[in-house]
Amino acid sequence: MKKSDALGAPFQPETFEFADMSLVEEIFSRYPKGREHSGIMPLLDLAQRQVAETGPYGDYPRGGGWIPKAAMDKIAELCGVWPMKVYEVATFYSMYNLEPVGRYLVQLCTTTPCWLCGSSDVVKACTDHLGIGMGQTTEDGYFTLMEVECLGACSNAPMIQVNDDYFEDLTAETVVEILKSLQKDVMPPSGPQNGRRGSMALTGPTTLEEQAKKAGVA
Repeated sequence: MKKSDALGAPFQPETFEFADMSLVEEIFSRYPKGREHSGIMPLLDLAQRQVAETGPYGDYPRGGGWIPKAAMDKIAELCGVWPMKVYEVATFYSMYNLEPVGRYLVQLCTTTPCWLCGSSDVVKACTDHLGIGMGQTTEDGYFTLMEVECLGACSNAPMIQVNDDYFEDLTAETVVEILKSLQKDVMPPSGPQNGRRGSMALTGPTTLEEQAKKAGVA
């Protein structure tokens, strides 16, 4: 390891290699020849997922996905661009983590629709249960809490995102039950937590009612 404060993490691995180059080749195959730079975003995602699968760097006992500087440099090399081009993308989008996060990255939406529906109670339940604040990681490396802007599930507010999964229609009680399951490494069912089907009104479908009945969602 080399010590560095570049791009977030206080430590960085010296090198990075993609574990499965066939996945890299598949990403490049999506774009015309000479447009390899179009693969920057999916390659960043691939690197982040690889780190999550292979384990953390540095002092974190357990960890989720993040993108070391060496991975960004490797992506720049593969795409034939200056490293700064990759840094610009990685630092712009919030879905890329530039320092270690917990095994379960809990992103809590506090934008207006979620706030109006009680996201403050959900946030307090998470911070009280885990004993950490926003932007912090539990000592065992299991959880990181992150406050985020709208995640696009406003009709099911309040909601959180845990890694790739949405948990919607939350209360302080239901979010704690989700956290307790994750502490046992059991991923609870995602989606609405109050019995709602999809994003339909709580009273049931208001349009396409016959089709909803045929589909068994009403």
